[in-house]
Amino acid sequence: MRRDTPRRSPLRPSAAALLLGVALVAPSLVAAPAAADTPGHTVQTLHFSVTVGPTDAETCSVIGDLYLPDGASAADPVPAILTTNGFGGSKDDQAGLGGAFADRGYAVLSYSGLGFGGSGCKIHLDDRDYDGKAASQLVSYLGGANGIAFTDEDRTVPAPVLDVVTLDAPGDPRLGMVGGSYGGAVQYAAASIDPRIDTIVPLITWNDLSYSLAPNNTSQTSGVSTSTSGVSKLVWALGFAGLGVVTGAQNAPVDPQRLVGCPNFANFVCGSLVAAGLTGTADPATTRELRRRSVSDYVAGVKVPTLLIQGEADTLFNLNEAIATYRALEAQGTETKMIWSQFGHSGPAAPGELDLASPDPDAQYITGRVVDWFEHHLKDEAVSTGPEFAYFRDWVSYTGNAEPAFGTSATFPVGTDRTFYLSGTALSPSPAKLKKASSWFFTTAAGLPTSLDPLDVIGEFAPLPEVDLPGTFTTFTTAPLTDDLDVVGSPTLDLTVQAPGAGLGNLLGATGNLVMFVKLSEVGPDGEARLIRNLVAPVRVADPRKPFRVTLPAIAHRFDAGSRLRLTVAGGSVNYRGGIVPTQVFIRTGSPDQALTLPVVD
Repeated sequence: MRRDTPRRSPLRPSAAALLLGVALVAPSLVAAPAAADTPGHTVQTLHFSVTVGPTDAETCSVIGDLYLPDGASAADPVPAILTTNGFGGSKDDQAGLGGAFADRGYAVLSYSGLGFGGSGCKIHLDDRDYDGKAASQLVSYLGGANGIAFTDEDRTVPAPVLDVVTLDAPGDPRLGMVGGSYGGAVQYAAASIDPRIDTIVPLITWNDLSYSLAPNNTSQTSGVSTSTSGVSKLVWALGFAGLGVVTGAQNAPVDPQRLVGCPNFANFVCGSLVAAGLTGTADPATTRELRRRSVSDYVAGVKVPTLLIQGEADTLFNLNEAIATYRALEAQGTETKMIWSQFGHSGPAAPGELDLASPDPDAQYITGRVVDWFEHHLKDEAVSTGPEFAYFRDWVSYTGNAEPAFGTSATFPVGTDRTFYLSGTALSPSPAKLKKASSWFFTTAAGLPTSLDPLDVIGEFAPLPEVDLPGTFTTFTTAPLTDDLDVVGSPTLDLTVQAPGAGLGNLLGATGNLVMFVKLSEVGPDGEARLIRNLVAPVRVADPRKPFRVTLPAIAHRFDAGSRLRLTVAGGSVNYRGGIVPTQVFIRTGSPDQALTLPVVD
């Protein structure tokens, strides 16, 4: 089954490098040199020296491009924007943004993050002590500080002091940040330690990196953080590890120290990857390290207005991560708005949504929202910053600007709950006369996959059929829907199972041995099933004797009238390292406590 939707246009290369985050999905990408001077702005490449680390004992080089609008001067200063790349990218990925915002009257500094694109030192996963401090010192440069910027690669010729940026106080520039993925998380890191940053616009990034790389969709204690470690992602982790090492090798001739210990990564990363591959989860030490590099851990320090943009097509940082950050910021009184775009790490932008290589606020809905956000917060213009919540609806036809395809709301969450009960092999909309039955399946052995879905990262380029091996899954399906069903938010599944063999795994030291994978599909009238956005909810159940709730990744999806909704509970997944000890799982239906709840928008 395939729904007719607006045609997806491929991103231009520099946007893909930022949005997809890893060059694994587009190995032919080549970074372009800094743009030549154009009418409206000039561009200058600068080299910076920054001091980082917990004790400020490490010096790193940073390369960046400074875009200045024509006419900017000490007598006529302009606000500033700081931006950096996604994982595996460079300063050049922001050339489109830099030029476009310079032409709108902003000084823009686009820089390569530590460990990438000509900047020195290792990849520290947006650690506040490293990446946050580096960004903060670039803020100082934009505020007029001396001794940070140089015009030559050897950093021997100081650049002139910058005096064309609007100052709110001496050394305090009027400044916002924007960027995606790895370039999104650094904004939280920088804003949490530097109050001079006035606003941030993080795109498609994480809330808790331990959830991103080893998610557990049950046992959640706050946001997406959990008390029981989750299930290791395979394809994403391998892609990041390989790309990081390759980047380090490319820069080794001028910075050989980055290959000492764990090549081009903070030292804990290599051991954590090996352990996750062996055990299928993140050990407590790794979880602590990953959370220390996550806004979930230091959200109290992020107090500036935040425009969250997260992708519906994203198996790396799913919508639940943005929801967690949004709720945490709102709870502490931080001004926050949230947009769910179509584009993400697992799919391109919809036409008229966003093109970071060629931003056009009139033709692109999200670009327009970002422009208005900065105009309001950095230039004090009396422009609206848009609705509290907006979400892309791929079932709405439009031409040109994608604004008509976005549903909006003054609040989040939206919709009302609609519950379907597990009844035999069916999902019943009524709790009356539920059918009592029992189904069973086996979870994987040695972490091997028992189901095929499109591969994360390269799924669009090498799609796999959606197949579960017999005896390794069970399904529950609705009758054909009589009306369209629009789901916007995170479905939840309340479940009770019996898994006697899980206790053996616990005795062997594999606490939380019961690992399962929950997913929603739409089944068309022709019988073809489509996994919604390729999103899977791994769960590692600490105590299978007790009922538990699964919070599935949020979606914005229309189930068409005439189609059926299918819930699958499976024992393995090709994109994850499953459980180590095989376990037989029984699910007995007929109780109103066994239920799937959907947030439905009328």
